[in-house]
Amino acid sequence: MEDGMGSTVSSDFVRQVEGYGLTTAHILYRRPDHHWLLQSYVWQAYDLFPKFPELQRFLDFWQAKLEGPLHSVQVAHCKLIKPAEMRTVNGEFVLH
Repeated sequence: MEDGMGSTVSSDFVRQVEGYGLTTAHILYRRPDHHWLLQSYVWQAYDLFPKFPELQRFLDFWQAKLEGPLHSVQVAHCKLIKPAEMRTVNGEFVLH
């Protein structure tokens, strides 16, 4: 994608401007062979707060296709850039 000035704009940047924020999920799951043993997995992607559709898709896939049952999921989310933070500047102040 180009920004109109011939530069390429990062797809991650475009998603952030659209309201996506970096989301990290720390997933604890039970080992299929030893249910008493918990193992952790860290998932990270850009997702939309508060419904987290990307994370929901991943967890649905996990439950449908993988054998290790989920124990718990902790989510951390940070909007790196919000549309409200971007604005045009109409003037310039010069300090001596």
